[in-house]
Amino acid sequence: LAAASGALAARLRGAGRVAVWATPELETAVAVTGALLAGVAAVPLNPKSGERELAPILADSAPSLLLAAPGAELPPGVRDVPLLEVDAYATGTVPEDAYGAYDDEDPALVVYTSGTTGPPKGAVLPRRALTTTLDALADAWQWTGDDVLTHALPLFHVHGLVLGVLGPLRHGGEVRHLGRFGPEGVTRALDSGATMLFGVPTMYHRLAEALPGDLELAKALAGARLLVSGSAALPVHDHERIAAATGRRVLERYGMTETLMNTSVRADGEARPGTVGVPLPGVELRLVEDDGTEVTALDGESVGEIQVRGPNLFTGYLNRPDATAAAFTADGWFRTGDVAVREADGYVRIVGRKATDLVKSGGYKIGAGEIENALLELDSVREAAVTGEPDPDLGERVVAWVVPADPQSPPSLEELASHVARRLAPHKRPRVLRLLSALPRNDMGKVMKRSLGAGS
Repeated sequence: LAAASGALAARLRGAGRVAVWATPELETAVAVTGALLAGVAAVPLNPKSGERELAPILADSAPSLLLAAPGAELPPGVRDVPLLEVDAYATGTVPEDAYGAYDDEDPALVVYTSGTTGPPKGAVLPRRALTTTLDALADAWQWTGDDVLTHALPLFHVHGLVLGVLGPLRHGGEVRHLGRFGPEGVTRALDSGATMLFGVPTMYHRLAEALPGDLELAKALAGARLLVSGSAALPVHDHERIAAATGRRVLERYGMTETLMNTSVRADGEARPGTVGVPLPGVELRLVEDDGTEVTALDGESVGEIQVRGPNLFTGYLNRPDATAAAFTADGWFRTGDVAVREADGYVRIVGRKATDLVKSGGYKIGAGEIENALLELDSVREAAVTGEPDPDLGERVVAWVVPADPQSPPSLEELASHVARRLAPHKRPRVLRLLSALPRNDMGKVMKRSLGAGS
């Protein structure tokens, strides 16, 4: 890797920003490492994106080159950017001045947000954000060079690229990318020496579904040092199924493109289902009411928006000083848009996105996540999402979007409402039921709730 990325770095000096066609291949690791060695900011592109999705990103980031594996199939719009094919087997040397030559504030990556609420914005991640996050995770997870990480995450996002590729490099370890996710590949990787597994909830859900009939998978997961889930909340039901079959708990952590990692359950801490642990070293975290008042109660019920401050943060949105200014408070706290509660020991439990997962009904602030977890306890429910919709009496009413386990015998609203009222509280029960064949999800497995109301 040093030889190949060193050879590439020599060609990238002074290139300005470069785009990376981020397929799950060795060339992507070489491309990003080479850009870091050359002091050039890399813009990872989702290879599944269409021309319409890529056009605004390319126009905004204006890359001087596109780095891609030889023979990569590129859509028409991308072909306008000068192509440099990455040779993963080139032999060169790491530039002598590559280490310590660049400022901590220099851009390392420009990662574009999903654009679900408007055009995608390019979050500029400085070199210090990458290093401080990875070092904080080494502390929290006891991550060393002896660890072998396996995963099947896409490499255009911070989860798969920063944590999943640069993390092992930072700590001197190894990463084995599965290429395509599947229980067989996970079993094979863990049986052949992998010690850590990173995944998203959709992946862990598939593992939970496969476990009852797959003793080899259960044995492999039981032997892993660390199972980590992120990018969205892992349903409590899947937590419990995996723990029952393997004796192992999945650790959750919380982060986002603009902040990298903020909190995590520690390797030596309690992996409590439904929580994302405590703030990582160097990260300040607070919960804030709509009027800016800080939520100080550690009661597991008082809801507030998460705001964070620390060296893990991005420097701003590329070419968007307006959006950057709006994202920060006057005293430098980043507004995440996520809402959460804190428990008595400081553990953070994410309620959801402020815009889509907080239902204000009858004077109560209700988090969608806890209702979704309750619904998933029912055998008749395969998938569930909760939103709010206008109600003339309550302000908003709770809506349950459900994929039934048996489409021929779906659960009734009364069944769901009764279960939630008993499990949580009567005011949190669904008042509307909408049945679906599948929930709309993005590439990271997150439910796209803004799509639920459209065309339903």
